[in-house]
Amino acid sequence: MRARRALLYTPGDDLHKIQKAVTLDADCICMDIEDGVALNRKPQARQVILQALAELDFGRSERLVRLNALGSGLEADDLNALFGGQTAIRPDGIVVPKVGSADQVRWISAQLAVAEARFGWQPGALALIIQVETAAGLVNLREICSADPRLQAVIFGAEDLVNDIGATRSAAGWEVFYARGAVVAHAAAYGLQAIDMVYVNFRDPEGLSAEALQGAQLGFTGKQVIHPSQVAPVQQAFTPSPEAAAHAQRVIDAFETHQAQGRGAFELDGKMVDAPVVKAAQRVLERAQVVKGV
Repeated sequence: MRARRALLYTPGDDLHKIQKAVTLDADCICMDIEDGVALNRKPQARQVILQALAELDFGRSERLVRLNALGSGLEADDLNALFGGQTAIRPDGIVVPKVGSADQVRWISAQLAVAEARFGWQPGALALIIQVETAAGLVNLREICSADPRLQAVIFGAEDLVNDIGATRSAAGWEVFYARGAVVAHAAAYGLQAIDMVYVNFRDPEGLSAEALQGAQLGFTGKQVIHPSQVAPVQQAFTPSPEAAAHAQRVIDAFETHQAQGRGAFELDGKMVDAPVVKAAQRVLERAQVVKGV
């Protein structure tokens, strides 16, 4: 599965912003038809996204399209614009916001399977990424995360969740701390990537870096970004440093040596190393390898 460290949103009705986005080396570019587009601009967004998919070179960036929420009455038009014509340019994946139930995951996956069969695309070619940003989505995480094998990642949406539960957004973020942990735990349990919340103050690079590092420490694999200046700091936060990768390799090498000698836990650099420490080192190396392969 590809690395999704920085998932950059761009309004689907603004071709200039999409053109700018493809120059930023973001891991994912998500062309939005939902919240980033005014209601009377939805048809324009669908057409601009089709144009971008057909004409622009996205490089290594994953090409994603965020639909309107299921049940909004707009999702059918979104899907028809993407897959209802005689020909279609395949995006790499679809992002579905405000998912609250496993049935919604299964429904959208079935629509994507129909599109794959119609155009002769390989089954599973269209990745599915969902956003959990409502109280219903939070309490149904277990069923949602296990609903369909097409699902690859879960995005946590803090702003919508806060509004849904009647909380007050704060700089410290304690009002969403439980939800962040729940998303990470459920995603890990079902082998999915977990993508952290937006840092809305794009003029505060220090705050962004701190929150991104905290997200990485919590277990998130990436973060949503809304401004070009946020891409590089987020990628750095979710990329193991050369020093961290080198230390992880030393742990693995020492572990293998001690295993060959019939020894379990051992000391390295004045610290005890046992199975959890070894597994953590393995995760660091795996993440470093995935990043190199994107």
